[in-house]
Amino acid sequence: MRIEFNQFDEETLNKEATLMTTGNGYLGIRATHEENYRNQDRGFFVRGIFDRTVGTEAAELVNLPDITELELRINEEVFSLNTSRITNYQRFLDLSTGEFVRSLKWQSQSGDWFRIINKRIVSQKMKEQFAFQLIVEPLDTDCTISVKTGINAQVSNGGNQHLIERDLRVYDDCLLAAEYETIESHLTIGLAMRLNKVGTISAKNRKIQTSIQENCQKNQRFVFEKVGYIYSSLENDQPFDSVKEAVNEEISYEQITEEAKECWSDFWAEHRVVVDSQNNFDQLALDFACYHLQIMTPNDPQFSVAAKGLTGEGYKGHVFWDTEIFILPFFLHNSPSVAKSLLQYRYLRLAGAKEKARKNNYQGALFPWESALTGYEETPKYAAINIRTGKRQIISSAIAEHHIVADIAYAVMDFYESTGDQVFMDQYGKELLKETALFWLSRGVEVNGRIEIHDVIGPDEYTEHVDNNAYTNYLAAYNVRAALKQQVGNQELQKQFEEFLDKVYLPNVNDDGLVPQDDTFLNKPVIDLTKYKEQAGNQLILTDYSRQEVIDRQILKQADLVMLFYLQPNAFDFKTIKQNLYYYENRTIHDSSLSKAIHAIVAARIHEAEWAYEMFQSACKIDLNDLPHTSDEGIHGAALGAVWLAAIFGFAGITKGEILEITPQLPKAWNQMQFLFCWKNEKLTIRLTQDTILLMKDSEKELPIRIEGQEYLLKQKLEWSRK
Repeated sequence: MRIEFNQFDEETLNKEATLMTTGNGYLGIRATHEENYRNQDRGFFVRGIFDRTVGTEAAELVNLPDITELELRINEEVFSLNTSRITNYQRFLDLSTGEFVRSLKWQSQSGDWFRIINKRIVSQKMKEQFAFQLIVEPLDTDCTISVKTGINAQVSNGGNQHLIERDLRVYDDCLLAAEYETIESHLTIGLAMRLNKVGTISAKNRKIQTSIQENCQKNQRFVFEKVGYIYSSLENDQPFDSVKEAVNEEISYEQITEEAKECWSDFWAEHRVVVDSQNNFDQLALDFACYHLQIMTPNDPQFSVAAKGLTGEGYKGHVFWDTEIFILPFFLHNSPSVAKSLLQYRYLRLAGAKEKARKNNYQGALFPWESALTGYEETPKYAAINIRTGKRQIISSAIAEHHIVADIAYAVMDFYESTGDQVFMDQYGKELLKETALFWLSRGVEVNGRIEIHDVIGPDEYTEHVDNNAYTNYLAAYNVRAALKQQVGNQELQKQFEEFLDKVYLPNVNDDGLVPQDDTFLNKPVIDLTKYKEQAGNQLILTDYSRQEVIDRQILKQADLVMLFYLQPNAFDFKTIKQNLYYYENRTIHDSSLSKAIHAIVAARIHEAEWAYEMFQSACKIDLNDLPHTSDEGIHGAALGAVWLAAIFGFAGITKGEILEITPQLPKAWNQMQFLFCWKNEKLTIRLTQDTILLMKDSEKELPIRIEGQEYLLKQKLEWSRK
C-alpha cells in the first residue's frame, strides 16, 4: 500500500507533493521536500481557514506558514538532491499507516557517505498534531551536523498574502510559538513546535527559526524531531494559549506514529475495498482513493470537502457539487455520521443560499456553485485574461449551473433512504427539501401548458445556456417529488408541488431511440473527436476551437445523460440506456475528471464489464499517471470518490431503492472482490466472485435483498451462486 517516487525529478515535485499529502481531515501537509528546489509549492492547510485579499472576488483557503522546510548541513556542506552522488533513493507514502518517508544515501564532496532519512506523520487521534523526524547516520567518518528549521510565514497563495504576524514566542530554546491573524476574515491561528534538541533561535522577516549543531560519530545516529500543533479561532477561543499549552507535552515521533498506525489499521479494516485482480494497480488505485477521501474530509458540520481536499491551492479550496454526488456516498456506506455532517454543512448555510435565490428573483434556496466558510457565492465572475484578445471570459457556472440545488436534495434523500434516520430528516432534511423544491417552483417557466427550465448549464460544461437540460429537469422533478413525499410545507405548498410534477417537461425517447440532452444538442453538427478522446483531460479541443464553437457542436466534456442514468437507473429501460450510452459516449471527450468513472458504472450496468474496466482504469489514472504536472495544484477529489463509486455501483452491481439490489459485473481481471457496506443500520460484508455472492452481517434481523432480480431475506449469512 505505497505511493512511491524513487527517482528525484524536479519536474514532478508538485505532483508528488499532492499525491503524498499527509492529513486527517482537519489539516493537510503537502509532501514537499524539506530543502528548497525551484518551483516547489509548499502547502499547509487547515479546513475552514479562508481569507479574501483586497481586489479579489473570492475567498481562498489560506496557505499557512510552512513547517516542513529544513536546511541540513554536514561538515558545512549543504545537503541537496541536485547532485549525482545519491544512491538507494526511496520516497513513499505508506497508505496503510499514513507515514511519509524519504530515505537515501548521500556522498559529500569529500567522498564520505551518509544515510539520511526524513519522516513525517499527521496524528489521527489528536487532529491538531503533526510530527517530523530527521535521521542522519555517518557511514565513513565522524562529522558535524547542522540543522536550521522552524516556522516560515513568508509563504503565500500564489503571491497573495493573507496573514498578519501577531506574536512570536520562544521557551527553553526548544519551544517555538507563533500567532497569526487572517487579514480580511480576522481568524486567529496559533502554531507551535517542540524540538527534541536545544538550538539558537532567531526571528526575522516573518520567520522564526532554530539553528542546531551537533557532532556525530561514525555509525551513530543523529535524530532530530519536531512535534507541532495548530489551533484556530474557528473552534477555540484562545488558539495561541491552547497551542502553547499543547506543545508543553513531551511526546516522541514514535509515540505519535504508533497511535496513527492503530487508527489507520482500524480505518482499513472498515473501509478497504479488497480486489483479487490480475492487475496490482487496481488495488493500489482503490487504496489511494480511500486514503485521500479520508484525509480530505472533516467530520464537523461547520465544514465540507474542497474539490482539492487539503492538498493544494486549486479551486481556492472551494466546495462544489462534487461533495454530495461523488464524495458523500463513500462515507454514507462506510461512516454514515460523516455523510450526515456533510449535509448539515449545507443546512447551516441555508441563509446564503436563500439570499442568492432572492437576489436572482427566485424563491427558496439557490446554493452557490462554489462555497467556502460562509456559504455565500464564491465563484469568480471572470476567468483569466486571454493574452491574445485582452478579454476575460465570463464564468457562467454561478449564473446557470443550478443543478447543484437538486444534487443536494438528492444527497439528502440518499442519506435518508440508506439510513432511515428520521431525526435527521425532521431536523435538517425536510427544511433542505422544502427550500430546494421552492427554488424549482420559481425556476420553471410555463410554455404551452408544460413547465420548462430554461438557460441552464448541466454537468457538461461544454454545453452552456441551454433549455431543458435532461439532467437538470429530471433532478429538479426528483427534488420536488421528494419534498412532496416528505410532506414538507402546508397543503397549499403540497398542491403546488403536485402541479409542478404534473406539468414539468422530462425529455424522453425520440423516434431514433435517443433522449435529447437538451432542446438543441441533437441538432448540432458532429465532428471527428478521435484525437481529443485520445488525450482526454487536456482540454486540447479548446486550442483548436473557440469556446463558442465547442458549445455549437455535439461535443461533451462529460455526458449529462450518462450521469442521469447513473443516479436514476430505473428512469429508462435497459435498451434505451444502452443505445444512449453508446451515442453520447461517442461525443464525449472526457475532459472532466468525473466522466470516465461514471461512464464505467453505466457500461457495467448494460453488461459491458470489459469496456467498463477500461474506463475504470482510465479514471484511476487521473492522478496516478506518468504525466509530470496533472496534479500540481491538488488532488482530483471527486474523481477519487468516483473510482470508489465505479467499484461498488459498477462492478459490484449495487443499486439502491426500497430494497438493495446486487447484480455483479466483475471484469475478467477480477477473481474476487470484498468490502463492507452500511445499509439500513446494518453493516454488510459483501464478497463476490465471478459466479458467487456471499453476504454476511451480525444481526439476525431479516433484511430484504434482491440478487439479479430475485428477492431473498438475509439474516446473518446468504450464499448465492449462478450455477
